[in-house]
Amino acid sequence: MFFLEFYLPLIGSFLLMICVMIGVAFLTLLERSVLGYIQIRKGPNKVGLVGIPQPFCDMIKLFTSEQIYPKMSNYLSYYISPIFSLALSLLIWVCIPYLVVLYSFNLGILFFLCCSSLGVYTLMIAGWSSNSNYALLGALRAVAQTISYEVSLALILMFMIFLIGGFNLQDFMVYQNYIWFLILGFPLMLAWFASSLAETNRTPFDFAEGESELVSGFNVEYSSGGFSLIFLAEYSMILFMSMLFCTIFLGGDIYSLMFFLKLGFISFLFIWARGTLPRFRYDKLMGLAWKSFLPFSLNYLLMLLGLKIFIFSYLI
Repeated sequence: MFFLEFYLPLIGSFLLMICVMIGVAFLTLLERSVLGYIQIRKGPNKVGLVGIPQPFCDMIKLFTSEQIYPKMSNYLSYYISPIFSLALSLLIWVCIPYLVVLYSFNLGILFFLCCSSLGVYTLMIAGWSSNSNYALLGALRAVAQTISYEVSLALILMFMIFLIGGFNLQDFMVYQNYIWFLILGFPLMLAWFASSLAETNRTPFDFAEGESELVSGFNVEYSSGGFSLIFLAEYSMILFMSMLFCTIFLGGDIYSLMFFLKLGFISFLFIWARGTLPRFRYDKLMGLAWKSFLPFSLNYLLMLLGLKIFIFSYLI
């Protein structure tokens, strides 16, 4: 019994971490290949069979290259923040309901919001502890952007919570047996996807890493392993946001093969947006969050509440 309660979830978590890392490796390969074809050039296709070992070669190169520490940096914060960033992005995966129940809890949505909010601190500390003006400016922009779009993400999730009457992500599978929530809330789905792009600092909202004005943003002073951990954390969050999108809007049946095809398609949309859209202006980005998405999601939420109150009062 002790083995089942303690060691089995531990082994399952370790396997989950390995699978997420492999998924991130192949997501980077997919991104480089898709961007290659969008820009009418070849992607990485020389290493091994159609370039499949390429991400692993990149990983070995990054982790074996020399680590540089800025002399005037706050060493402990500078060193630890990428580790915490990756740890949070991996911890967040436990709220997805799996076939073998790793950690079954009813407050999965709240757990997601808590972990994604904590991720802001790792960005802020990484930029501040580098003791570089460019890194600090990138961190400030990333924090402002992430906090702004978390509000709209939380309101859209609140709409879903009121719709299904619970915080457990497994409820989304039950309630979408006959109709996807994509059909009920198509405008919300578009707002969620745009907010997900902003939350993960992806094009066209990649102001935290605006190379043209910030020299790579908050991670400019990181090299070798530190840069790799930040990179892994970002792509892990992209995979998780794609999985959450499929769970909430596209049926949510995680036990079927079709779910993973949908997951691959949503991940492809993240890459497609990067290959086709130019970067926003920063004031337009903040205006989109506070003047468009916030009132829109609030109105949708109030509409649902009014509808539920009307239906309940009519039935009673």
